[in-house]
Amino acid sequence: MVDLSPSLLLGASIVLAALASSTLVVAYSVRTGISPMPSTSKARAQVLAALPHDNAGPLFELGSGWGTLAFPMADLFPHCQVIAYELSPLPYLVSRCRQRFFPRANLSIRRENFLEVSLAGASVIVCYLCPSLMERLAQKLEAEVRPGTLVISNTFSFRKWSSEKVHVLTDLYATRVYVYRVPPYSLI
Repeated sequence: MVDLSPSLLLGASIVLAALASSTLVVAYSVRTGISPMPSTSKARAQVLAALPHDNAGPLFELGSGWGTLAFPMADLFPHCQVIAYELSPLPYLVSRCRQRFFPRANLSIRRENFLEVSLAGASVIVCYLCPSLMERLAQKLEAEVRPGTLVISNTFSFRKWSSEKVHVLTDLYATRVYVYRVPPYSLI
């Protein structure tokens, strides 16, 4: 019989947990079409700078990943409700742990598919999604959200919408942060 030392068991447990976590992230990346990639610090700063300082309504982050934008938004707008949607279990759990240990009273982290919930009450929508999700999101916003609602997208654009502003970052990829207003129904 093999005598397993506590350090060997701990090491094996860590390897198995890492393997299971990686498998879970990959499986949900395939399911959703995008991996939970955090915004760079420059992109995060630009998204936060693009938010209206006088915002009074709910802010929605769609595909909030690890919470690297949801928490700063909650800090920047303590008087507003911030609702962060993330479907992938591991990033969602990380965000929930952050919320448990560093709570923000105005932040709600939800493990739901944002394509299946109503976004009608949003005053601002922030996202960092892949092109195929951007197309589906555009249709959803056009059907549900009040025209003129602010939408800020990191990296990916809405093909059929005209942006109000595009911020080109001074990073390796010349990352773009797009600022939109949901178009009037008559233009849809």
